[in-house]
Amino acid sequence: MIRKTVSLDIPYEKAGLDPAGCRAELDLYCAGPYENMLLTKRPAVVICPGGGYEYCSEREAEPAAMRFASYGIQAFVLRYSCVNKKFPTNLLEAAQAVAYVRQNASELGVDTDKIMICGFSAGGHLAASLAVHWKKAFITDALDGESSLYKPNGAVLCYPVITAGEKRHDGSIVNIAGNDSELRELVSLEKQVTPDVPPVFLWHTADDGCVPVENTLMFAAALAEKKVSFVCHIFERGAHGLSLCDDCTASGNEHFNPDCARWFNMAVEWIKAR
Repeated sequence: MIRKTVSLDIPYEKAGLDPAGCRAELDLYCAGPYENMLLTKRPAVVICPGGGYEYCSEREAEPAAMRFASYGIQAFVLRYSCVNKKFPTNLLEAAQAVAYVRQNASELGVDTDKIMICGFSAGGHLAASLAVHWKKAFITDALDGESSLYKPNGAVLCYPVITAGEKRHDGSIVNIAGNDSELRELVSLEKQVTPDVPPVFLWHTADDGCVPVENTLMFAAALAEKKVSFVCHIFERGAHGLSLCDDCTASGNEHFNPDCARWFNMAVEWIKAR
């Protein structure tokens, strides 16, 4: 397995953003090198851990990447900038991460038509942000590339933060938009869905006490309205931050949930069927 970390070059100043304290790194978890590896092009997933845009949760980083890699999916963990990093700081980093995987697909053994983005909680908001904004000028102008470089071929959203409205996760929204009403509109992703959004896999728990399930339901409704292909699984019970839902990532009994653990195999099947 190839395991290394690469730093992503982000032109923050060009986008009018403060680069102080910013860090964008991509951890690679790729099968190989094996004989004829380059003849085998695998799906890929860029993982955005959660953490309320305050930190990158380790429980939703390497364990998820290793699990995807064990199922034949090349995995990449984005360590994005956190804490009061104004939108679109993190989004530029996510876009550049997808571009890196696409531009280096040959040496990474990646199928360029199956580069997914996956996010948990606030990382789900980041992943969904790229899914809805990938062709916007504030990305392409800043990163100076064709929009197709930054487009994920699908998005896997795990108990995602979606809205800046009534059902918001306040800490996440404050960290990227503060009280700026214009930015809050841009980061209310249920309002940003167009037919250009790639297929989406969503899952959430009905009694999530941190990020209300309405976040996922509103996004699913917006996808349906725009006729975007999606799958949505709502599990009856489960705490927020479940990650893989098993002994690998459980930090206590609340994060051990065999029912919700089914999400992973369903997501893998969905990715491989794209």
